Amino acid sequence: RPETHTFHFLTAECTITLEDVVLQLGLRVDGLPVIGSTLYDWEEDMCSTYLRIVPVKGETLIGSIIKLKWLRENILELPEKPSQEQLHAHCRAYILGLIGGVLMSDKTGNKVHLMYLSLLINLRRTKRYSWGSASLAMLYKEMCRATDVTSKTMGGCASLLQSWAWHRMPYIAPISRVPPTFPSVYKWSEGRVLNFQNVPHNDVIGYRSRFDHIQAD
Repeated sequence: RPETHTFHFLTAECTITLEDVVLQLGLRVDGLPVIGSTLYDWEEDMCSTYLRIVPVKGETLIGSIIKLKWLRENILELPEKPSQEQLHAHCRAYILGLIGGVLMSDKTGNKVHLMYLSLLINLRRTKRYSWGSASLAMLYKEMCRATDVTSKTMGGCASLLQSWAWHRMPYIAPISRVPPTFPSVYKWSEGRVLNFQNVPHNDVIGYRSRFDHIQAD
């Protein structure tokens, strides 16, 4: 339900909360708001200075958005003994890719807004931002947009949505052989052994049936 960002079931309604974000992703949900200016010379003032790489305007840089594929392929390679500036540039590119590819991805999943780069200039200050609440707000927005029957894709942090669903609704979750972890999303991460025999994996009708038979207790 877009008005309240909640999932409605026969017995009650529920939603992903800030507490869930901390539990699932281990991100802070207090601190500075994730907002930034878009009034920069992205090629010279930002990318060249803080990433040590310069995108091609019109190809890999469109307005204030760059393609993640280009970012991954051109991330600054570190020498055996990198300087602090080189190390910081490499870290900024990696975090920027994490933001655009995982935490706050758009519906295409292949672009990231350079607005976030302005929040990575001072890496000591970066950890003071409320990345968890920003990620949840983005997921809410994308889930609301996906309720439109014409929508074919959805952005936002899919890892948060899936990990939350499996954690809060174990009757639809696969069996994991990993003990409880923090953050919880690590339990379902790539390379972990998951057994889907107990759930209707990739079966929409099966999942709907599970939801329709939820009991109040």
